Amino acid sequence: MGKEAKKNCEARDLNKECLFCKFAKHEIEPAIIFENEYVLAFVELNPAGLLIGHTQVIPKKHFETIDTVEDEYLKEIILVVKNLVGAIRKVSGADGINVSQKNGKAAGQFINHVHFHIIPRKNGDNIIIDEKRRKAAPMEQIETARLIKEALQKH
Repeated sequence: MGKEAKKNCEARDLNKECLFCKFAKHEIEPAIIFENEYVLAFVELNPAGLLIGHTQVIPKKHFETIDTVEDEYLKEIILVVKNLVGAIRKVSGADGINVSQKNGKAAGQFINHVHFHIIPRKNGDNIIIDEKRRKAAPMEQIETARLIKEALQKH
């Protein structure tokens, strides 16, 4: 990762207790799919459903809810989500894609750092987004990240 990608990982911008800030600072390494100066996209550790490709997209600066996100970050997040959807659909063989974002504990937000889920779906999969989660093995996460990166290059 170059200096440009680390630009917004300064301590003043991040919450030292936040898991996603630790991802942004590379203190903890998720299976990264995409990264630039504003955004980090990685394979979900506990994906919904059986298809590969459940991805999270976060700003590399700490914002708790969507209404607090600076416009330049939000624009970049949405563009990254848009580009990832096609690659994830191709890699996973999904019939459809959920893009989900929650704000506040009452809405089901468990990590107080804005994040978008991209969840590949199959017709009749009966996924209830916050249930039926499985633990993805580290090698599955790495392989999934590789496949989506490859599909992004072809997209």
